Amino acid sequence: MFASSRRLRLLASTVTAAAVLGTAACSSGPDQADAATAAGYNLTAYQNRITTDKVDEIAAKVPQAIRDRGTLIVTGAAGTAPPLRFYADDDTTIIGSETDFAYLIGDVLDLDIELTAADWAQNFVRVDSGEADVFISNVTVTEERKEKYDFATYRLDSLAVEVKKDSGITFDGAKDIAGLTIGVGSGTNQEALLVEWNEQNIEAGLAPADILYYQNAVDYYLALGSGRIDAYVGPNPTSAFHALQTGETEVAGTFSGAGSDLQGEIAVLTKKDNGLIQAINEALDHIIENGTYTQVLERWGITSEAVADSRINPPGLPKTAS
Repeated sequence: MFASSRRLRLLASTVTAAAVLGTAACSSGPDQADAATAAGYNLTAYQNRITTDKVDEIAAKVPQAIRDRGTLIVTGAAGTAPPLRFYADDDTTIIGSETDFAYLIGDVLDLDIELTAADWAQNFVRVDSGEADVFISNVTVTEERKEKYDFATYRLDSLAVEVKKDSGITFDGAKDIAGLTIGVGSGTNQEALLVEWNEQNIEAGLAPADILYYQNAVDYYLALGSGRIDAYVGPNPTSAFHALQTGETEVAGTFSGAGSDLQGEIAVLTKKDNGLIQAINEALDHIIENGTYTQVLERWGITSEAVADSRINPPGLPKTAS
């Protein structure tokens, strides 16, 4: 039987995860899920997620319409990006650190979590239209986005330049992309940074980079493996996970998702002034304080991106000059 497109994306992103997890990666029940967790990352639908108690004082700050509905509708990227947000081995269940944070927020706010997925740009449309309450999917705070949306931060934003192993490519700054063919996700802040750096390099007389755009992990990893691109720029947790699982790529360098002058932050995004951001912010501070936040980071190997507290609408990636 042919694998579904989502299954292909998962396989392309983890490749040797089955070897790491052994037969547990094909689990069919909670016992197998426990075995998978013991062996490494749990890629099954049986996540045994970290939970926490509700906090009535914080839950009371949720807008009445959402409280009456009893659910928080969470949208996120459809493309597979382990360990952040990806499909489990049943091709249906969305798992990863971003979903774990969503469920913890739901616990604190006494709301059920309804997870949905869409292509990157469509997630903003879903929030705009009210189809989704929040966008939780490695979203960077930017000054442009702050004009339309509110943010509550929960993780540092670190990006990586991923290359084939032993390629000899290193990355220390903008000049190092000169002359390379680089893949990136369309509409992301990493695209904005690459375009800005490329323009700076051209003005300085350096060779231009050729920037190619991809939506799915299977596409950019095939391009990287075949040599059609020299590097891919994306979230550091995803690149680190892929390099560890496959042994075929490596991280040539990392940098802040807000550029050289500001440490970027990842945040929960919601429609501006809809009354939800204060409750989200306090829920995040609560899980940071009670330690369940750290447990999620440890579970997915991303403790280096921890924050001390959640901030509402902090300085973000500056607007590019038009």
